[in-house]
Amino acid sequence: MENASKALIIAGAILLAILLISLGIIIFSQAQDTINNSGMSQAELQTYNSQFLKYEGSQKGTVVKSMIQEVLAVNNNGSSVEKIKVMYGGADLAASTNPTSGIDSSQTYTVTLQYNSSTGRVNQINIV
Repeated sequence: MENASKALIIAGAILLAILLISLGIIIFSQAQDTINNSGMSQAELQTYNSQFLKYEGSQKGTVVKSMIQEVLAVNNNGSSVEKIKVMYGGADLAASTNPTSGIDSSQTYTVTLQYNSSTGRVNQINIV
């Protein structure tokens, strides 16, 4: 009788250990998903990127200036985790004090977008 009760206690301890290990693996897996996820659903990501997609390609200087102002508004919004860089001539216009001064309204520029490989968000805009 004594051996049977010890066997039940050991079996219960083994089941409890398996339960705790499984719970730890589930929590670790969810934490990894949270770290790897950008915090946006696919629809939110598309909406976020679409505000910059309209500027991609060949654009007049006035449109490029509008784009820079929109990027500054997004960067200064405070809700954006990742600031967007606007590169022109090797300088980040979004970080300068007078970002639109180097853009000539009568010129045509080529605008390309770069995306963060892990989040899929626009993180840099290049102007040539």
